[in-house]
Amino acid sequence: MPVSSDDTFLHEDNAALIFEPLKFRRLEVKNRLFRSNLSGMFDDYNGHGGNARLNWEEKFARGGVGCIISSYTPVAVRGRILTRYAMIDDDDKIPFWRAVGERVHKYDCKFIMQLSHSGRQQDLGGVENLHKKGLSSTDKKDYFHGLLAQAMTVGEIQEVVEQFAQGARRAREAGLDGVELHGANGYLITQFLSSGINDRKDDYGGSWENRSRFVLEIVRAIRREVGPDFHLQMKINAVDHNDWLYPWQKKGNTLEETKKICRLLLDGGKGVDAFHISSGSTFPHPRNPPGDLPLLDLVRWYDGMLSQGTWARFNYWIFNHGLTARLFLALWRWRRGKIIEGINAAYSKALREDIRKVDESIKVLCTGGFQHASKIAGAIRDGSCDGVTIGRPLIANNDLPQILREAEGPTAGKACTYCNKCLIHDLENPLGCYELSRYEGGSFDEKWNNMIEEVMSVFDPPTFPGAPTSNVAAANAATQDPPAAQ
Repeated sequence: MPVSSDDTFLHEDNAALIFEPLKFRRLEVKNRLFRSNLSGMFDDYNGHGGNARLNWEEKFARGGVGCIISSYTPVAVRGRILTRYAMIDDDDKIPFWRAVGERVHKYDCKFIMQLSHSGRQQDLGGVENLHKKGLSSTDKKDYFHGLLAQAMTVGEIQEVVEQFAQGARRAREAGLDGVELHGANGYLITQFLSSGINDRKDDYGGSWENRSRFVLEIVRAIRREVGPDFHLQMKINAVDHNDWLYPWQKKGNTLEETKKICRLLLDGGKGVDAFHISSGSTFPHPRNPPGDLPLLDLVRWYDGMLSQGTWARFNYWIFNHGLTARLFLALWRWRRGKIIEGINAAYSKALREDIRKVDESIKVLCTGGFQHASKIAGAIRDGSCDGVTIGRPLIANNDLPQILREAEGPTAGKACTYCNKCLIHDLENPLGCYELSRYEGGSFDEKWNNMIEEVMSVFDPPTFPGAPTSNVAAANAATQDPPAAQ
C-alpha cells in the first residue's frame, strides 16, 4: 500500500521529536530513546566485568540509542540479584566500567549505571549468600517465589546507604554519565517504600515519609560523594499493584503516595534530576515486563529457582500441569490488560504534571514496551514523558533507533512480540531474542540455527581473538618447526 503524503509528514514530525536532544539539569542526551536496564549473565562469577558485556553494551550504542541504562549493578555481593552480573562493590571494578563507558561513548551515547540491591528479591544470589536470608524492610518472604528475608537493623541500613554512595562515587570515577537508583519492581528500595511490603514499626516504617527515609538517605549520601553536578535519577513504581496476582496481599503504594515520594526526593533542588516510571511491586509482574508468559520455556528454565524460594516448587508444579498452567496464564493476561505498548504512560503523565509544579527542570522517562514512532512521539507530545526507555524491542532489533528514523517501526514479522522468552531464558542462557518466528529460514532447523547465531553474537569478538582461519600462510607457518639457532 502506498504511503500518503500526510503519513510521510506525520512520520517526519514524529521522528523530529524522537531525535530531538533531551536536556536534563546536568546531562544532555542526543535523542529521546534510552536502552532500559537489561543484560544477561555475561560476567565473571566474582562480580568482575566480562568481555561479552562490553560487546553487549556496544551493540545498542552502535544501534543509535541516546543513552544506555545499565542492568542492575549490585552495590554489594549481599545485594546480588543474579550471579555473573558485574558489580560496583569495590574500587577494583572501576577499570572495567571505565572500559564500558569508553566503548559506548564512541557512538555519542551516554551511559547511566543503575545502582541496585536485591533485598529479599534475590533470584540467584550465588554461593556467597547460600546461608543468608535477603536483607529487607521485613522478615516476611516474598509472595511470588517465597524468597526468605530478614528485617535490617538500623546499623545494616546505614551500611547499605553507604554502599550506594560509594557505588555512585565509583561510577563517576569511571567516567560514566550518571547513576540511577532501582526503586521499582520489588527490589530493596521498593521493599522500604511500599506499604504493601514494609511492616516496620521504627522510623523506617509506617507513614509514607518514614518509608521514604531509606532512599532519601541514599540520595543525600550520593550527593555527598559525587557533588551537585553528577546526574542522578530514580526508577520508581507509579503504583505497586502488590495484590494483582494474589488478592489477599496488601495493595501497596497508590499514585498519590508516589507523587508525595517523588516531591520528597527532589530534596529542595539538591536531590534527583529525573524519574524513570514503572509499575508492579515484584519481578516478574503482569505489568512488568508487560507481555505473555511462555509456559513451555517457563517449565524448562524455571527449575533453577527450585533451590531458592519456598514457593518455587509449588510454582513449578503449577507451570507443569495443563489446567493450572492455563489458569495461571489467564490470570496473568487478565491482570496485564490489553495495553502493552505504553502501559505506564498515563501514570507517567500524572507524575510528570505533579513534579513539574515543583520543579520544571525535572525530566520523566517512561518504560513499557515502546517500539513504534507514533506511540513514542505521542507519549512525548502529550506530556506523558520526556523520553522512553526500551528493553525487549531493542533485544529484538538492536538497530530500532535507525528503523524509527525511517519508518513507523519494525516491518511485519520483525517487531518484538512481547513473548517474554528472553526473560525466562536469562535464568540459564545468554540473553537474546528467542522468538523463532522472527528469524529467517525455510525449515525449523534453519530458523533455529539463525536464532542461536544471533543470540551468541554477544560473544563476538571473543576475549582473545585467534588467527584468521582464512590466512592459510599464517596457519601453515604456525605448524612448521622454528628455525635453527644461528
